[in-house]
Amino acid sequence: MNSRRTITLFSVIFVAIFAALMVWPRAVTTQQDQSRQKQQMPTIDEYQPKSTLVTTEHKIERAKFPFIDIHSHHWNPTPAEVDRLVKEMDTINLRVMVNLSGGTGEELQKTVAVMKGRYPDRFVVFANMSYDDLNTPGFGKRVAARLEQDVRNGAQGLKIFKNFGMDLKYAGGERAHVDDPEFDAVFEKCGELKIPVLIHVAEPSAFFDPWDYHNERWQELKEFPGRARPPAKYPPFETLMTERNHLFAKHPKTNFIAAHLGFYGNDLERLGKLFDSYANVYVDIAAVLAELGRQPYSAHDFLVKYQDRVLMGKDIYEVNEYKWYFRALETRDEYFEYYRKRHAFWRIYGFQVPDEVLKKVYYKNALKLVPGIDAKAFPE
Repeated sequence: MNSRRTITLFSVIFVAIFAALMVWPRAVTTQQDQSRQKQQMPTIDEYQPKSTLVTTEHKIERAKFPFIDIHSHHWNPTPAEVDRLVKEMDTINLRVMVNLSGGTGEELQKTVAVMKGRYPDRFVVFANMSYDDLNTPGFGKRVAARLEQDVRNGAQGLKIFKNFGMDLKYAGGERAHVDDPEFDAVFEKCGELKIPVLIHVAEPSAFFDPWDYHNERWQELKEFPGRARPPAKYPPFETLMTERNHLFAKHPKTNFIAAHLGFYGNDLERLGKLFDSYANVYVDIAAVLAELGRQPYSAHDFLVKYQDRVLMGKDIYEVNEYKWYFRALETRDEYFEYYRKRHAFWRIYGFQVPDEVLKKVYYKNALKLVPGIDAKAFPE
């Protein structure tokens, strides 16, 4: 009886050990697979696939024609910084740089002296408005008078920054609208002085949308949460566009350059209608190359059709990033990476435009709008 129990016990133990030996490798393998999957599952930030596409590449380091950068920022530059800029500009065929951050009054005079005083043919400086006396009656007329003096001191245009229409408020908390009558005297003065207004109104429309995983600018908003424009704090995108377009209509004798394709780069048909409605409106392509590069056929056709209305611009200055603009404008290269991932998780394509269109984007349109640039420095 005892021996039978012993045999049964040993049989049970044997079966248990055999089952464990059979299951254990699978369990280990499953755990390893799960661990491997966790290691191999990148976040949206980490995922940077390397393309296996093999196609012809044209990595252009220098623009085909000398060009004018209508959209750059250099606050209170030193002589040494300006010397460095000129050396770097020469390497990429950047003939004239427009510094939009000139300030007003004494600040503007200093910037003009250090840039144009040293290199009179290489730089243009735009003035800016000061809002320090916004709540004192007669503000608009005073700004117009200051601007007239700034032009006498060397300013060749006016730059309106992005706080205009969004963050700028009167003492009582009321938002200063883009088409606020208080500023009419300023824009009329620009028309009278025949200087352009480069104006930044709103932000990409996606910044006004819900910040979720459907938002194509999610990564930039994660990196810079302050760029989100929630409705509780900011006016809707369409409200700002309506005010801006009303501003264009109110001042038909003033030339406006809407920064960043007027934030219509994702809807070129709408941008075309804007041009059709307002003959005094132009745009730059600063910091929105990714919008054009993801729609190369439409971008090519658009630039050909509206070749007299688009200007070259870069925004954040980095000499080694201009080559993406050259490659997109001058070649038909396919599926290449954009230089700033937060602007675009997609790749872009060249939309090569004819030389005559390229000349207009690079310099002819700017020569038409900005007074005082030496046209002899550019090809016919």
